[in-house]
Amino acid sequence: MKQVRLKKGVIYGIYSLIGISLIGTIYLIENATKPSLNTDDYKYVSLTIFDDDIPVVADSNIKKIIRPYNNEDVKIVKNYYDYQSDENSQQNSIMIYQNTYMQSSGVCYGKTDVFNVMSILDGKVIDIKEDELLGKTVQIQHENNIISIYQSLSDVSVKKDQDIKAGEIIGTSGTSNLNKDIGNHLYFELIINGSIVNPEQYYDKLVSEL
Repeated sequence: MKQVRLKKGVIYGIYSLIGISLIGTIYLIENATKPSLNTDDYKYVSLTIFDDDIPVVADSNIKKIIRPYNNEDVKIVKNYYDYQSDENSQQNSIMIYQNTYMQSSGVCYGKTDVFNVMSILDGKVIDIKEDELLGKTVQIQHENNIISIYQSLSDVSVKKDQDIKAGEIIGTSGTSNLNKDIGNHLYFELIINGSIVNPEQYYDKLVSEL
């Protein structure tokens, strides 16, 4: 019987085919044992952490004048007297005491119930007194030559020379002899660079812009 001898090239080819078959079989077995991925279980996003970058720390140097109260039910019951305002506003800014008419140099904020009175900015309490006409009064000195005056208070919770933060409670609303007909209220005045101004025109303004 004649023996058939294979050439070396043919033998190498057969070994290569066997190797490829083994690799393919192993691949199929491994993939068959892995759990299938359900694309519905995944959410794909295209944004990065740098998209729409939002600062999480507020700049402590940015200071705005806030209102001297935080109760939404508090309303203006007497306006600041403005020579350029309309007649109705001017009429609502006149105060009467012992048959004497006076122009309001501040704003009366009123509410039926007593409400908390807060500092409009960081500052230092420079005066606390009880005035015959305006009742208990607190003055606070702020930066940029700003002074806020809180009058007609029923209670005062700060002391003279005390450092205070914006929004900190300094007392509660009350009454005064000057505005008895108004009832419970806060009479608030604002002085900037030595001039009495209308507080309503300065809320939410940056101190650096004044």
